[in-house]
Amino acid sequence: MAIFVGLSIIILLVLLAQNRVKPTILFFGLILLYYSLDLIETKSMLNNFTNKSLVTLILLLVISIVFEKTTFISTISNKIFSKSYNKSLLKMSFFVSLFSAFLNNTAVVASMISVVQQNRFHAPSKLLLPLSYAAIFGGTMTLVGTSTNLIVNGFVIERGLEPLNLFDFMYVGVPIAIFGGITLLVVAKFLPEIKNKEEKQEYFIEAKVAKTSKMIGKSIIENNLRNLEHLFLSEVIRDNYTISPINPSEILQADDILVFCGDIKQIEILNHFDGLILEHNKHESKNLVNVIISHESNLINQKIKDSNFRTKFDASIVSIKRGDKNLSTNIGNVILEIGDNLILAVGKDFYKRDNLKKNFHILGDIGIEKKLSFLQSMIVAISFLSILLLSLLEILPLIKGLFILLAFYLIIGFLNLSEVKRRFPHDLIIIIGSALGIASVMIDSGVANALANFLNSSFGSFGVYGSFISIYLLTFLLTEIITNNAAAALSFPIAYVTATNLGVDVTPFIFAVAYGASASFMTPYGYQTNLMVSSIGGYTFKTFLKSGALVSFVYSFIVIALIPIVFPF
Repeated sequence: MAIFVGLSIIILLVLLAQNRVKPTILFFGLILLYYSLDLIETKSMLNNFTNKSLVTLILLLVISIVFEKTTFISTISNKIFSKSYNKSLLKMSFFVSLFSAFLNNTAVVASMISVVQQNRFHAPSKLLLPLSYAAIFGGTMTLVGTSTNLIVNGFVIERGLEPLNLFDFMYVGVPIAIFGGITLLVVAKFLPEIKNKEEKQEYFIEAKVAKTSKMIGKSIIENNLRNLEHLFLSEVIRDNYTISPINPSEILQADDILVFCGDIKQIEILNHFDGLILEHNKHESKNLVNVIISHESNLINQKIKDSNFRTKFDASIVSIKRGDKNLSTNIGNVILEIGDNLILAVGKDFYKRDNLKKNFHILGDIGIEKKLSFLQSMIVAISFLSILLLSLLEILPLIKGLFILLAFYLIIGFLNLSEVKRRFPHDLIIIIGSALGIASVMIDSGVANALANFLNSSFGSFGVYGSFISIYLLTFLLTEIITNNAAAALSFPIAYVTATNLGVDVTPFIFAVAYGASASFMTPYGYQTNLMVSSIGGYTFKTFLKSGALVSFVYSFIVIALIPIVFPF
């Protein structure tokens, strides 16, 4: 049996390294094979998919959807970047590591990518790889910082050991974040400087200042209209007179029409200004549709305000784009041309109108990125930190607190079931649940013991410390070849048996696996955030190898030096 299990693990490693078959299929297929051969019992296999740490991870991933809607990341990002590259890099590393310590790394990096791309001072390619590395650093600071830590904790619980605490990781993780952030200053020298060639899909968006608005009588600066991240106030139309360029001290008046240029997906930001009326808010629906005026359209050469547009199509024009031309006029006065790109706020009958195909080429719906207000964002932050504090003080178990928090966000509307369904991590559940079962089979079959004996014989001359280093290096190498979660799953049983055979405390070996599995810096494939920034930043495999080698050395030195001090053998 041990030979069969050992061969199956080798085949799994080879297939994972080739990256031709989805890890979900490989892990689930292997655990099903073990189950069919009675190498794992039904109850044990099913329990792995409802493991406490796995459920905690799922809850954190779902709750992180709410954090993506908050204003914190975008607000802080405005303070991060300046003309000094070194200062910008260090500030970005600090804030990203801080967020990643408590939120899902992937969500943090996803939220920051657009911020990095749109910064005015530095090429995105000089910042995106450090962004991924900083997120990895931050993930090592707490139990909930990365899925890897929670997976390792799942293995710990499964073996009947004392569960890891929320801040057990900070003693090693904080030094990693500090010295890792400083190391990024050197890494920057290896990064290419590629200008952002991505075409920005910018549209002109109109909003009217209502007579009851609190913005009236205040300047552009006082109304914070100069600090919008994705939208730029390009002109003000007052009594059919266009004010452009706009002086920051310009005082707003009732019925002013503000013309913004920018990302249409960020239009909801304008809803947070008192008395600023958006065209799509006056319509029955808030569904936005992207269309192109066709060559057969009856709208060609007509002014929008004279076209009876709303009645004809059950839609209103939110914004308009015409190639690279700046349409510096009231949208209502624009004379439509062939190929004009319109964003429409459509009603329920829009798709029922029989004149659509003749007038438009419909490109599809636009998903509006809705953000929470500052007050709502504060509620999210305070409630989440409260749950962590209650867990730390052992007043409320973390998993129970997260269930309560999820219910709270659903009840008050910060999250809805359709979002949960769309973002639910099905693949991760299958991989982790299967990995827990595979680890049990490796231990029960004697495979883990055989590998542990091999490592002990190879590094035994260096004593317990040598065996500890061998476990870390094994996990470190695996996470670069396969994925962080898979590396943790395959290394943990070996680490557990190694410590047991040596008769020493298993804790330092557990942390060797946890930190080794997060040490993916030299390839784009071992960690998801590396893969996310790889193509966007234009990085070659050589770039990852050169940059990651230095970071890996600093990271590994800190881990190998500190773990035995913090958690003695």
